[in-house]
Amino acid sequence: MRLELMSRDGSELVDVTPGELIIAGWTGRDAAALEKHMAELEELGVRRPSQAPIFYASSVSRLVVSDLIEVLGDSTSGEAEFVLLQRNGVLWVGLGSDHTDRELEAHSVAASKQICDKPIARQFWRYDDVAPHWDALLLRSYATNGGQRALYQDGGVAQMRGPADLIARYASSGLPDNAVMFCGTVAVIGGIRPAERFECELEDPKLGRKLSFGYRVRCLPVRN
Repeated sequence: MRLELMSRDGSELVDVTPGELIIAGWTGRDAAALEKHMAELEELGVRRPSQAPIFYASSVSRLVVSDLIEVLGDSTSGEAEFVLLQRNGVLWVGLGSDHTDRELEAHSVAASKQICDKPIARQFWRYDDVAPHWDALLLRSYATNGGQRALYQDGGVAQMRGPADLIARYASSGLPDNAVMFCGTVAVIGGIRPAERFECELEDPKLGRKLSFGYRVRCLPVRN
């Protein structure tokens, strides 16, 4: 896929062939809040993870740069997440949506992650440029249904473990070259729900810039 890598020195369009896709879950810094959320999901039939954070392996073919994804049925939804890319010894930060099948999630979280495409923004920032003010970064998403666009998520990346922490927990040797990691998300406003169109933003208020992208969701019929 063709990505734009942006640093203080300028930007460069490069062709990247991802070699590994990791979906990090349960990445919150607040252990008490995590425990509460696990208990809430258990009541809905979603089993708690074996550890927190946990790292799910997913097919790299699920990574897409697209304004449309197709899903099976109408029980899926997006999640705005910051995304890490390791390339040629340099760490980059981007934006993606961990689109997930919520019905399947009650049976297998890993399968619910694997079954949906993972759209990402084309642009990535050099991590070293944002590391000094990392906790100031903001995540947002918007869900559109019936022509009505509503704020769906709004919070800071400070709610999740930072890149260095997550990478160290995943592999002591660091992220492999060309690996992509989704790194967790913030709470939903008004309950988890599908959307006809989903939009994500990662804002850097210190440097006055923003990554953003959106995509439409086409629901394929389920035939029994």
